[in-house]
Amino acid sequence: MSSLSDQMGFNFRGPERRVWKVRDLVAAVRSHIEREYSDAWVEGEISNFRAPESGHLYFTLKDGNSQIRVVMFRSSARLLRFRPADGLQVVIRGRVTIYEDRGELQIAAEYIEPQGAGSLQLAFEQLKAKLEAEGLFASERKKPLPSLPSRIGVVTSAQAAALRDILNILERRHHSVNILIYPAQVQGDAASHEVAAGVRYFNQHDNVDVIIIARGGGSAEDLASFNDEALARSIAASEIPVISAVGHETDFTITDFVADLRAPTPSAAAELVIRSRQEIEDQAATLHERLSRAMRYRLLMGRQALTELAQHGAFARMMELIRQRQQKLDDLVHRLELAERQLLQQAHRRWETISSAIRHNDLRLVLSGTRKELDSQTAALAAVARNVLLQHRVRLERFDTALQSLSPLAILDRGYALVFDSSGKLLKSSDAVSIGDEISARLARGQIQAAVTKKHTT
Repeated sequence: MSSLSDQMGFNFRGPERRVWKVRDLVAAVRSHIEREYSDAWVEGEISNFRAPESGHLYFTLKDGNSQIRVVMFRSSARLLRFRPADGLQVVIRGRVTIYEDRGELQIAAEYIEPQGAGSLQLAFEQLKAKLEAEGLFASERKKPLPSLPSRIGVVTSAQAAALRDILNILERRHHSVNILIYPAQVQGDAASHEVAAGVRYFNQHDNVDVIIIARGGGSAEDLASFNDEALARSIAASEIPVISAVGHETDFTITDFVADLRAPTPSAAAELVIRSRQEIEDQAATLHERLSRAMRYRLLMGRQALTELAQHGAFARMMELIRQRQQKLDDLVHRLELAERQLLQQAHRRWETISSAIRHNDLRLVLSGTRKELDSQTAALAAVARNVLLQHRVRLERFDTALQSLSPLAILDRGYALVFDSSGKLLKSSDAVSIGDEISARLARGQIQAAVTKKHTT
C-alpha cells in the first residue's frame, strides 16, 4: 500500500520541526533586518531623552501611537551641532537593528537633523539661551576698552583679508601702535580651539591692551566655529577686553554676544579700538585751543593793568628806588672786580717767588744723593744678613751630626740589634725568656723572627 502511495505522489509524513533558541532567533532576525534596513531615514518626535556620562544618547522616536527606541553612540553624538531634547521633531538616519538583551527593535542613529530650523540654527539658539541664562551676555560684566591702547592683539588667519583691512586702518590712523598677531584657523573643526588658544595666550602673557577676534563674512556653516561653547567661555574668562569682528554686519555669532564689544566688520573693529585715542586727541586739541585763548586774554588784561599802574605817581617813585638800587649794585660789582684782580696779582707774585726758590734747590740732585745713600745701606744690610745665615747653617749642621751619632738607628748600623719578646717588650736579660719562646729582632734594615733554643746567664 505504501509503495502504491509513493508511486502516485502522495506523501503522508509530517513536517520536520525546528526548535530555535531565543538568542539564535533574535540574532537571525537582527541580521535579516540589518540587511534590509541598513540605511533608513525615519521621521518622528523625540521623547524620554537621556544623555548619560558615557556620551551615548538614548531616546524614543514617536509618531502617533507608534514608537521605536533610538540609540546614538558617542562617536556620532559628538559630531552633533545641537542638543536633542524632548518634543523636538527630527529626521534620523541610521541602521535598524535589534537589541539582543531585550529583543527590542531600535535604530542605531548616525545623523539627526531637526525639522524646520536647521541644526546650526538650533545649536545657536540652544547655546545662546544657555549662556544668556548664566549671565555671560550681561552688560555689567562687559569690560570697557582702554583709552590709549599701545598694543593690540589680533586672533585671525595670517592669510585672511580681514587682517589686511585691520592693519591698513591702524597704519593710516595710528601708525605708532604695536600689533601682535596670533595665527589661527577661522573655519573648520579646529578653528574654535585655535581661536580660544589665542585668547588664552594673550591673557597668560599679558602683552596686549585689547584683543580683536577677526574673520570675514561667510555662510552659517563657515561661521559655525564661532558658536562654540568652549570658545565663548574662554572669551568670558578673559581679563583683557575682547572685540568680536566676525562676519558682516548682518551676521551674529555667540562670540558677538559674549565679547565685550561687537564690531560689524573687521575694519570697524580697527576703527573702534583707536576711536577712544582719537577722541582724546581731539579733546586735547580743543582744550589746547581754549587754553591759548584764555592765556592771550589774561595777558592782554594784565598788560592793560600794568600800563595804568605805570602812570601812577607811586609807581614812578618805586621805579626811582629801583634805579638807585641798580646803580648801587653796579658799583658793588665794580669794586668786587677790582678786589679780585688785586688778589690774582698778589697770588701771581707769590708763585714767582716760590718758583725761583725751587730752581736754586734742584730736587733731582737731592733725590740722587738720597738714592746712593739708600743703595749703600741696602748692600751693608744684605752682607750682614748673609753672614748671620751662614753662622746659623754651621750650627745647624753641627747639631745634626751630634743627633745622628746619638740615634739608636745609627747604633744598629754598627751591627747591633734590638731584641723583643713575643709581647713586643724590649729584652735586656736572658732571664726574661725561656727555652722555646718566640722572639723578634730589629736590625738596621729589616726584622727577623726566631725561637730560643739555648740561653746563657752572665
